[in-house]
Formats: sequence, C-alpha cells, structure tokens
Amino acid sequence: MRQQGRNNRPFYRLVVADCRSPRDGKYVEAIGWYNPFASQTEQEFSLDAERAQHWLNQGAVLTESAQSLIEKSAPSLVRTLTEKS
Repeated sequence: MRQQGRNNRPFYRLVVADCRSPRDGKYVEAIGWYNPFASQTEQEFSLDAERAQHWLNQGAVLTESAQSLIEKSAPSLVRTLTEKS
C-alpha cells in the first residue's frame, strides 16, 4: 500500500511493487485504492480484481493490510490463494 494524501488525512493506493522498492517509491502497477476517511456517500475502497488475480498468479505476495482489504471486496481471490498454499 502506498500512502498519499495530506497531514492527518491519509489516502492509500493498492499497488504492485518490487520488494526492493521503498514503501512510497516506484511501483509496477496501481490496482486499487483505499480511503479510510470516506464518508457515507463516498466509496471507501476500490479494487481491479482481474489485475489482482493476474499478479497473484505471477507470484505476488500480499501484505497483511492488503490481504484484509481484498478479503472485503473480493474474498474469492484470497480463498484461491490460500488453497494453493
């Protein structure tokens, strides 16, 4: 997850990054976003499930925070990932 936004109002992008890159550094592809301060009228989370599945098939590893967000929007992705293990 790449942190963006302003002071006291973080906004995160769910990205595919090389493990050697810094947290907010260069990334390969942005596959979604998360706004923890979203109001009732705004959307809190968005994910391109097809691209996420593509990268998981290529061997990408989810962080704990990314996995918990993906479980909310596309539980089938995490289910197939845990079945492979």
